[in-house]
Amino acid sequence: MEPYISVIIPAYNEQYYIAETLRSIRQACKYIEHESEIVVVDDGSRDETFGLACTLADAVIQHTHSMGKGAALLTGCKTARGRILVFLDADLGETAQSFPSLVEPLYREEADMVIARLPAAAKKSGFGLVRTLAGHGVYRLSGFTSSAPLSGQRAIRREVIERIGRMADGFGVEVGLTIDAVKLGYRVQEQFVPFAHRVSGRDLGGWLHRGKQFCAVGSTLWNRWREPIC
Repeated sequence: MEPYISVIIPAYNEQYYIAETLRSIRQACKYIEHESEIVVVDDGSRDETFGLACTLADAVIQHTHSMGKGAALLTGCKTARGRILVFLDADLGETAQSFPSLVEPLYREEADMVIARLPAAAKKSGFGLVRTLAGHGVYRLSGFTSSAPLSGQRAIRREVIERIGRMADGFGVEVGLTIDAVKLGYRVQEQFVPFAHRVSGRDLGGWLHRGKQFCAVGSTLWNRWREPIC
C-alpha cells in the first residue's frame, strides 16, 4: 500500500541530532492510522548524517554537494509517495514525535497547509530582523498574517505543492510556500506544536546564519513580487 503520509527531512551535517529525530518520528508513526514513510534528503553533508539516516529512514537521497534547503525539499517531494507531505527539520530530537498534530487539520478537511507555531526559545538568538522581514513580506504579498513565517515544520497536501510548481532557494523556501499557497486560494493555518530545535546564538556563527537567512528571505520576497503566482 502506498503511504498516505510522507515525512520529509532535509539534513545538512546533523549527525548529532538526526538519529534521535528519526527514532521519534518512527515512534509517532506507530500511532497513525494511515500508512506513512520517512524520507531524508542529505544535502551534501560532510559528517555521518547519511550513514545514520540510512539505518532509520525508509528512503535516503544524497546530494553530491550542498544545494540548499529549498532544493533538498524539492528532491524529497519528488521522491515521496504520500498524499500528505510533512516537512520537519532534522534537529527536532524527541520533540519530533509531536508531528501528528500538524496533520490533524488536514484529516478534518479544515486546511490545505498547516504551519507549526513553536514555543518561545529559552535562549535568545538574534533581534528578530529576519522574522520581521518575513512576516511583513508575507502579509504585503498575500494578505496572510503569520506569527511563524520562518517555521520549517509544516504539513501540506501534495496537490498544493504540485500546483505551486516551484520552490524558493535556501532559507526562503517557507516564506515562498506560504505566499504562493495563499495567493492560489488554499487554506493556510498556524497551529501551536511543542517542537524545539537548535537555536543559533549571538556568536559569529549565529550572525552568519541569520545573515544568510535575511538575504534568502529578501530574495524570495523580491522574486514573489516580480513573478506572482496565478
